Amino acid sequence: MANQTERAQWLGASMLAIIVAATAVPAMAQDTAPQADSAPQDDPASTIVVTGFRAALENAVNVKKNAQTIVESVSAEDIGKLPDASIGESIARLPGLTSQRLFGRANSIAIRGASADLSSTTLNGRPQTSTGEQRNVEFDQYPAEVVSRVDVYKTPQANLIHQGLVGTVDIRTIRPLDYGKQLIAVGARGVYADLGKVNADSNDMGYRLTGTYVDQFAGDRIGVALSVAYSDEPYQSKEFEAWGYADTPDGQKVIGGIKPFGVSTQLKRLGIQGSVQMQATDTLMLTFDGFYGDFKDKQIKRGVEFPLYWSSASLVPGSTTSDGNFINKGTFTNVEAVVNNHGYERTSKIFSGGFNAKYTGDDGWSASFDFGYSRTDRSELSLETNAGTGYGPGVGATDTLDFVSTKTGTRFTSSQLDYSELNLMVLTDPLGWGAGAPLGHQEGYYNDRIIDDELKSYQIEFGKEIESSFLSKITAGLGYTDRTKSKTPEEYFLNLANGATSLVLPEQYRMDGTDLSFIGVGPILSYDPFKLLEDGVYVLTTNPSKDVPAKAYSVTERVMSAYLMADIRADVGSAELTGNVGVLAQNTEQKSRGFQNLAAADLVPTTRGATYWDVLPSANLSLRFPSDFVIRLSGAREIQRPRFEDMKVSLDYGYNTNSGVITGTGGTPTLRPYRAWAADMNFEKYFGTKGYVGLQLFYKKLQSYVYRETVPFDYTGLPVILPPGVTDLQGTITRPVNGSGGKLYGFEVAGTVPFEVITPALEGFGLTGGAGYTKTSIRPGVGASAEDLPDYSRWVANGTLFFEKWGFSARGSVRYRSSFVGQFVGFGGERELRRALSETIVDAQIGYEFQKGSALEGLSFFLQGQNLTDEPFVSVDTGASIQIRNYQSYGARYMAGFNYRF
Repeated sequence: MANQTERAQWLGASMLAIIVAATAVPAMAQDTAPQADSAPQDDPASTIVVTGFRAALENAVNVKKNAQTIVESVSAEDIGKLPDASIGESIARLPGLTSQRLFGRANSIAIRGASADLSSTTLNGRPQTSTGEQRNVEFDQYPAEVVSRVDVYKTPQANLIHQGLVGTVDIRTIRPLDYGKQLIAVGARGVYADLGKVNADSNDMGYRLTGTYVDQFAGDRIGVALSVAYSDEPYQSKEFEAWGYADTPDGQKVIGGIKPFGVSTQLKRLGIQGSVQMQATDTLMLTFDGFYGDFKDKQIKRGVEFPLYWSSASLVPGSTTSDGNFINKGTFTNVEAVVNNHGYERTSKIFSGGFNAKYTGDDGWSASFDFGYSRTDRSELSLETNAGTGYGPGVGATDTLDFVSTKTGTRFTSSQLDYSELNLMVLTDPLGWGAGAPLGHQEGYYNDRIIDDELKSYQIEFGKEIESSFLSKITAGLGYTDRTKSKTPEEYFLNLANGATSLVLPEQYRMDGTDLSFIGVGPILSYDPFKLLEDGVYVLTTNPSKDVPAKAYSVTERVMSAYLMADIRADVGSAELTGNVGVLAQNTEQKSRGFQNLAAADLVPTTRGATYWDVLPSANLSLRFPSDFVIRLSGAREIQRPRFEDMKVSLDYGYNTNSGVITGTGGTPTLRPYRAWAADMNFEKYFGTKGYVGLQLFYKKLQSYVYRETVPFDYTGLPVILPPGVTDLQGTITRPVNGSGGKLYGFEVAGTVPFEVITPALEGFGLTGGAGYTKTSIRPGVGASAEDLPDYSRWVANGTLFFEKWGFSARGSVRYRSSFVGQFVGFGGERELRRALSETIVDAQIGYEFQKGSALEGLSFFLQGQNLTDEPFVSVDTGASIQIRNYQSYGARYMAGFNYRF
């Protein structure tokens, strides 16, 4: 095979030749969406024009009805007006989908209950870089106002070359010539977080501003669209977190330590999307589009870390009561606590854009060229600072705490110390956790993780419509993707200036204490850690350990694709058979670069990787009956490439104070993708384009999947910072490996039903949503018992009941996700499995739009409420529902605003 430069030159020359020849046809995701039927009524005076949410639903139903694959869709109520605050919230309402929340907002999407790692995301058909170490896009990066539609493909077809194992999410932006008219729209909303100001220096109110401009020029042969959205919004939460649960000598479990926090986040996000369309000739359309996102998420976490059973504290004999083998009440003495003032700042800049040329000749020939570029630059800074009653362990004042452990976590019913007392709680290294640092102590830690992600994609496609009793079109194409993702860590110990080991907080930095009454503790010492570092109260001390540069890695992935697909259209009795069959072949070359601590003297630069082929046949058939009944059958071989973090060559490790041994994590550069054979069958009944009901059945036979395996590991010869008195260098390492022999199967029921199809008296009312059941089973390791895929929920469900007529609109939405075993970062930094409990999220919205002919035509108002029942996010130790590991309460959010169309 030619080298990468030769391949890129060949591909670029081929594409240039296609453009010069003006024979370009649309890439799949650039096709214009089918529009809902809009035939005029016989009596215009009595016509009810369907707009807003009902029109968006009809458009989505039309997309689903006419699609060749099994697809779910959500459309904007109007340009710049998706029905939710973020596209994550909107996608989470589609049948068979749900979200994973991050600080209360929909951050990632689970399709058919599976992990977000098993799906892919494209923007206008092009693959996207991601802000984290995974592949899945964080949807809160994209403002809803710059999106016109989102399609979720649950089954693949051959020219969907950036597919995922359980689905592909395609975000679509405005195409001005397709829109076909001038539009100027502006909007604003205010936001209120009803938890209030959890921290004194935080906000409970924010805002969001949006604007959209669409127009056509030169006889409607040139179109321009521009959308801008800016938000400055607070998120608040109260969080309980347990270190874990210890085993007592008599075989019982008891809380080992806790760290509750009051968390305040300020999210600032700018999103700009623009596109230019040119109808160069009657047969040639050129489209340029781009998206820019500037995202800043600044967070303050203030709390107290209470070392309990896993410390020098004592559990008072005779003070305890038990629930089975779980000690749920008792008293700890000699508790030496650590006050935490932590700051986190996550910034990212995203650019994504491309060029598409499409030609459709009147002789049935077509071809296409599409180029995409995506880049993400991200910095995730963690700044942790500590305070306590004295420098070093066993020196400061201690507390006596009565505790009770319940289904909301562990709280205290008594406390002898005032954790906001300035002369008592001083900046220091309270428990001697920094004994291995260069200065023998640390008052905090600075950790910045820099992520760079760059991706280039190319796709060319040729097609020929043919006159046949069975085949209607033949399509062939090539694609090439070149992506490099890297991580660079910057880590320092935080020390007080001038060699001090403790310091009373200077007066100018003091602020009102954060109230932790939700765990039975009053206000705590509070300050801005960023300000103390900026002013030199803290100084940075280099962490000389070689395990810091050893965390850096770079993964390069190049994929060459070729596909052939045939569209089908034939009469079968009174029904019509449509669909496609095809095959996609992909050659993948992956390389990981990084350092490994293979000797005590030097870091060894290492490059490893693999090259492999995948051949992915697919078939999508739809039997369409005159009664608007559709039966769909799909079969395919599907893949999902591993997380980039799992393919790194570097090795991370350190002493785990929880387990008392050295633990490490590493990647596997030769890791293969998830692979599966899949079959789907759908039964759908449509009511024109107004609504539908459907049943979906699916089955996936997993040939290969990725799981993490923990094995013993000898760290002799590697630089390890150990606590005083610890010499054992035998530990464990956890690495991803490929397993085989699993399955994923289930069903979904879904529908959009306007009640007018039942009786005209209920016109304006309707229901949309669905419920899905999924079962998985894998065997992670030889002889291992069957278990579920991580991050998978057995049940997902959502529903929206709505009314919209005469300008008035109201809707209430519920979405449910059953419990799942998720992957979390544990107390010592290692990844561990916990069970996340089920959650039910309730949202609602009311609004009014002034009608045509009114003096305020074009103006609409709305009021939204999210998470109205204050549903928490809760995780527990697997198999022990009372052992709460994390309990996060976000409160409700309220938004009020307007949109105005000129």
